[in-house]
Amino acid sequence: MHRVVVLALDGVIPFELGIPSRIFGAAQGPAGAPLYEVLTCTVDGNPVRTEADFGVSVDHGPELLATADTVVIPATHELGSAYDGTLPSSVAAALSHVRSGTRHVSICIASYVLAAAGLLDGRRATTHWKHADHFQRTFPQVQVDPNVLYVDEGDVLTSAGVAAGLDLCLHVVRRDHGAEVATRVAKRSVIPGWRDGGQAQFIDRPLPSRSADSTAATRDWAAANLNEQLTLARLAGHANMSVRTFTRRFADETGTTPAQWLIVRRVDHARRLLETTDRSVDAIASDSGFGTATSLRQHMAAQLGVSPSAYRKTFRGA
Repeated sequence: MHRVVVLALDGVIPFELGIPSRIFGAAQGPAGAPLYEVLTCTVDGNPVRTEADFGVSVDHGPELLATADTVVIPATHELGSAYDGTLPSSVAAALSHVRSGTRHVSICIASYVLAAAGLLDGRRATTHWKHADHFQRTFPQVQVDPNVLYVDEGDVLTSAGVAAGLDLCLHVVRRDHGAEVATRVAKRSVIPGWRDGGQAQFIDRPLPSRSADSTAATRDWAAANLNEQLTLARLAGHANMSVRTFTRRFADETGTTPAQWLIVRRVDHARRLLETTDRSVDAIASDSGFGTATSLRQHMAAQLGVSPSAYRKTFRGA
């Protein structure tokens, strides 16, 4: 069984601390068997304070990290020298137990810990939008993307603020075991399996209400008709808006453009078909709205780094 070890640092934020257990702990195989074992440790095995008015007592010390397949570090606002780019000695000592090749995941500003440990050098990463500028100044060797909910660099993954940790952990489940398993986890947790857009929609501006002027109904319609030719003019017409108004409102509500949103939806639909059916790549490309297998291959390579056949082989096997 894949072991996830959560490293709780002093001052840990309770919400973020609970995410790995909630998401990975809910992932089950076809027969209902758990797919992950989730355990929690601290840097010295002693209880830690949380940001709330209670502490957390754990059963494990840092030696548990040597047994991890994935290490998850939830956010804390008490990062000490990590804010200046240096890994705190106690955290460095704890992380020294981690085996080479172990997957690392940070939630929110725990990205500072991964960056201070040198795990993000030369890589893309994200963190809470409010800290993105400071994070980039502190770690100029990291390619910071403040607009996304999470970044997957293979063996190192980072998420944006707070609830984006849910998105990232669901992504890990989806990557490990496929969309069907991740969808069941999301439904059990009563959260969306996929959120539109990125952090851009949350940065210092209110979200538009879901009113008659919203693009929500058109997005629902488009998601149900991905096999059709969904031009910008047609989308705007469905929303009874001008193209200019629709484009602006769509970006305000989702943090992305209609074209980018459609590509993500279509790739996600193609992934589900590749995992759950034996249909040909050509047929799946048509059903997903890409038209040709070549187009599907190009978009899957751009988003996922794999071909449709390679993706199917991985997740049908899983």
